[in-house]
Amino acid sequence: MLFTTTTQFAALALCLVAGWFFGLASSSGGRKWKTRYADEREAHAGYRKQGDTALAEANRRIAELERENDRLARAAETAAVAAPAAPVVAAPTLGERITGRVRPVSTVRPAYPAGSRPGWFDFGPTTRR
Repeated sequence: MLFTTTTQFAALALCLVAGWFFGLASSSGGRKWKTRYADEREAHAGYRKQGDTALAEANRRIAELERENDRLARAAETAAVAAPAAPVVAAPTLGERITGRVRPVSTVRPAYPAGSRPGWFDFGPTTRR
């Protein structure tokens, strides 16, 4: 057994009481920690309120955009179809700009024959599945 005599128990009690008094004397009474905790609680409440406000604003904006989108969709459905747009003409290539000649599409050579395509870095199968 660790403590067997009355003197050892008295020394143990004296050390415990001395440690307790030393702890009380060295603590600041908790005032510093209480104020820091209160400040942190207020900062966290402000952060949460700011986040809730931003979320409410974002939801309001989403609802507004959805209403605008619905309005535009209804307007597009009811609007008369406009005259067909002019056909899109491809911009001349560099060769056409330099030579001044335009090659018809039927004379343009494809990158690879129809039905086959090179594999990755020309390794592997050459036919497309």
